[in-house]
Amino acid sequence: MTDAQFLAGLTGSDRDFHLAVEALRASGRPFCLIGGLAFNHYVEPAVTLDANFVVAAGANVVDAFRSKGFLVTEHPHSLSAELAGSRLRVQITINSRYGAFLGRAVEATIFGEKVPVACIEDLVQGKLWALQDADRRASKRAKDRADLIRLYESHPRAADLIPNGLAPEVDELRNRS
Repeated sequence: MTDAQFLAGLTGSDRDFHLAVEALRASGRPFCLIGGLAFNHYVEPAVTLDANFVVAAGANVVDAFRSKGFLVTEHPHSLSAELAGSRLRVQITINSRYGAFLGRAVEATIFGEKVPVACIEDLVQGKLWALQDADRRASKRAKDRADLIRLYESHPRAADLIPNGLAPEVDELRNRS
């Protein structure tokens, strides 16, 4: 089974991720993958139905997604895109604080698609911002900490990026080495 077939089994569509990447490319805006799928590039994969991207600006992105058949919901600093028949949840962040991520992204193949993926340092920064969000659900914050633990286990150099006290499990692992 290929990675793309695995994703199709989860989402119910064999083209959803491909169409999302195609829409981002068609928008003409720089973008990169962030979130759980980006972490999966660097560590042992965990299942997620979220595809999180960051783009430089929102112009053309909505039209590009709609032209690929996505239903798009606009929010103040993000977009949500859904494709009929798919459980893949595409989230597009449009926030200038992520702008530097775009220039440091690395090219990777995710579910058969070549896509720019945020570098390790930027993924950690994104999780730190998420953990500081007082409105973020507790379950999301727990997943954010778990992603940092997974990253540390595969890339111990990431410990220097994770502040002491933020993820007790990382502190414990750090103290063991």
